[in-house]
Amino acid sequence: MRHRRRTRGGAGAAAMSVAVLLAAGCGGSGDIDGDLINDWGAMAAATSFVPVSETCHLSNFAVSGPRSTYEEADCEVLHRTETVFVGAYTGAAAESGEPPAETSSAAKAAYRTCDDKTTEYVGGPWRNARLWIGVTDPSPAAWSGGARWFRCEVVELDSIEDDGALVQRKGTLRNALSTEGSELELGCYAIGLDGGGAIETMPAAGCAEKHNAEFVGVWEAPADAAYPKRDATWEEFHDGCRTVVAKYVDVPDDADLRYRTGVVSLPGNADVWAQGDHSVRCYLWLDGAELTSSLEGKGTKALPVQYK
Repeated sequence: MRHRRRTRGGAGAAAMSVAVLLAAGCGGSGDIDGDLINDWGAMAAATSFVPVSETCHLSNFAVSGPRSTYEEADCEVLHRTETVFVGAYTGAAAESGEPPAETSSAAKAAYRTCDDKTTEYVGGPWRNARLWIGVTDPSPAAWSGGARWFRCEVVELDSIEDDGALVQRKGTLRNALSTEGSELELGCYAIGLDGGGAIETMPAAGCAEKHNAEFVGVWEAPADAAYPKRDATWEEFHDGCRTVVAKYVDVPDDADLRYRTGVVSLPGNADVWAQGDHSVRCYLWLDGAELTSSLEGKGTKALPVQYK
């Protein structure tokens, strides 16, 4: 959609001006020079719509954002998304005839910008909380009309599992993680298994309540790491998360670590992986345990080797 203001009836307005001037000319005034347009100011150049940063919105996140779906809302009323920053594509990307492909270098750079800007906006690493980010580009029609912006969006999820749903919330996410103890922060969980031994549920639990898993931090997978689909690929991710567990609990990062704890490794979806987001949320998991406190810094006594 072309984001330019169109003036309807412009020709009619000019014709009316001519009629009025001609009628006035019947008086034979000497002030009329016969040139009807030489005193008109030049029309301003057409401009494209640019969204506003630090605003909340009623609509869900979308990769492409046409003007017709843009609706700012007071952050104190129920809303779905929040724009933390608005940037602009430059260079070769801006000269292209269409928005950058999601796997292009320009799109990856925009995602990295949004990653950094969101952490700055919420007051702490957003991956340590029930938050998710995305980049919204102009629609193809808006791009053809000159739009070159990108929006950095942040949303709250009700769960960090794959099927976590977007939360309609009240209140801005600005500085939501700036103080310790935010209810958005990832903490302890009570993992439930299905009949085949796979994780079926992962509800949050207070760390003082019975639980068997705990968020320990984020592992950065190598830039050339493949998105996990096979057991061998997942094992690389689990090894990475075990290293994060060892640092969190303060136990040796050695061959015995796999006999101290299981791990849950949760990367983002394949789309954000393709955009260069190789961050993996890591959780220690003690199947069958009933922990009632955090294991942070508790050492080997809290997480002993359990040989079978």
